[in-house]
Amino acid sequence: MSEHVRVRYAPSPTGEPHIGNIRTALFNWLFARHHGGEFLVRIEDTDQDRLVPGAVDAILEGLRWLEIDWDEGPEAGGPYGPYFQSERLELYQQAAEILLGNGSAYRCYCSRERLEQMRKDQIGRNAAPGYDGRCRSLTAEERSDLEAGGGPGVIRFAMPGSGVIGVQDEIRGYVEWQNDLLDDFVIMKSDGFPTYHLAVVVDDYEMKISHVLRAEEWLPSTPRHLHIYDALGYQQPKFGHLPMILGPDREKLSKRHGATSILEYKDTGYLPQAMANFMVLLGWSLDDKTEVMSRQTVVDNFDLRRVSRSGAIFDQEKLAWMNGVYIREMDSKDLANLAAPFLAKALENHDLGEKLPDGQDYWQDYWFKIVPLIQERIKLLSEVWDRTGYFFQDEIDYEPDNDPTALIQKGMDKDSALTALSKSLDCLASAPVFQNQPLEESLREVAHDVGLTPRQFFGVLRTAVTGRNATPPLFETIEVLGRELVVRRVAKAGERLSAAGGNAQ
Repeated sequence: MSEHVRVRYAPSPTGEPHIGNIRTALFNWLFARHHGGEFLVRIEDTDQDRLVPGAVDAILEGLRWLEIDWDEGPEAGGPYGPYFQSERLELYQQAAEILLGNGSAYRCYCSRERLEQMRKDQIGRNAAPGYDGRCRSLTAEERSDLEAGGGPGVIRFAMPGSGVIGVQDEIRGYVEWQNDLLDDFVIMKSDGFPTYHLAVVVDDYEMKISHVLRAEEWLPSTPRHLHIYDALGYQQPKFGHLPMILGPDREKLSKRHGATSILEYKDTGYLPQAMANFMVLLGWSLDDKTEVMSRQTVVDNFDLRRVSRSGAIFDQEKLAWMNGVYIREMDSKDLANLAAPFLAKALENHDLGEKLPDGQDYWQDYWFKIVPLIQERIKLLSEVWDRTGYFFQDEIDYEPDNDPTALIQKGMDKDSALTALSKSLDCLASAPVFQNQPLEESLREVAHDVGLTPRQFFGVLRTAVTGRNATPPLFETIEVLGRELVVRRVAKAGERLSAAGGNAQ
């Protein structure tokens, strides 16, 4: 590509950034990095009524979490700032005056009530909705009278009444629109703030944006923007409209599909590398089979010709699977550090905060030993408590209903389960070393001596020690729990089962 690439991500701070919004940022960032260009962040905050406090911070936090760095914009600065539209009003007002001066725009004084009645009438006769052009042909005297009586009004762009306008979309190919089907739209509101249509054109031109890569939903706005470019004498950027993100039912992704802000995915325990990898595949592909790939691989191969025109399906199950892949490939200590805040929150919720002492020794001696046991079994960082809670509790419950008869395995009765517990207790308490391999060897002999299969014997022991019927490898778990806690739990299991009713499974 001969031209220098400059692209932008221009969110409105009206809430936390959602998946579709951030996917647009990611694709722009990848395009810039592939071509050695610049990626800008610009905050489009001219719609003052819809601004949400803290939204800008949330947007930037989402980008940082996904390791999408920006070359210009908030916090970074740059030669084409300011990067908040609310601080660039003079530029938009100058552009509006140029359009008024060359006849490409006009002032409109129609009241809200008249516009509402106009739309009702259009709907009633099945006409296309849109401004009827009443103020376009006002005389100078009529304009003067209206300004004196009702203020400056809004400024509308004067659309051509015939012909077509088109663009060679970098993703969709050539697209064109009939001018007579486009109404005279507002470019400047009565409060002096521009609408999106004027501001985005002025900013993209002033910031020397080479490619506008945005969501498909903005495609219908493109003819309006093309006309503004032409009326201002601006060189147009290249346009590319990214495919819509759909739910499994092929409807536009929404909250009813489980769609949430990008920060909620962070809080749920998704890894940023997995999240970015998954979002790349929402409309782009390396080939017909590769799914898990490094960030650098994507940067090296990112090409708009590989972006699909059809909608991309957002599959939560696939995202969870991919997150599990990344978790399994991590260094276990890195995983332990990332998972630690999720564990700390769970311990606090269970009034066990004191079980998480400060200090590096604790992490090395206990938590760092636990994490490798569950690394193959979790898909989300938020699952660590469900997988490890019994490592931190003094008293455990037996699944599913905290019924001690859960200790009795299939093909056993209460007496044989009590025997297994008693013999296990003797072996565990007297073991010369409390390590998984010698413990397993000794306990296999005990199982044989009491006439139980390893499945039965170890099933009793697993439930007694963890309360679960499925855990990480039993003897590695026992070693990490430590002799004192394991012996106490096995003894307690024997006491509870002796006092309980019930018999064979």
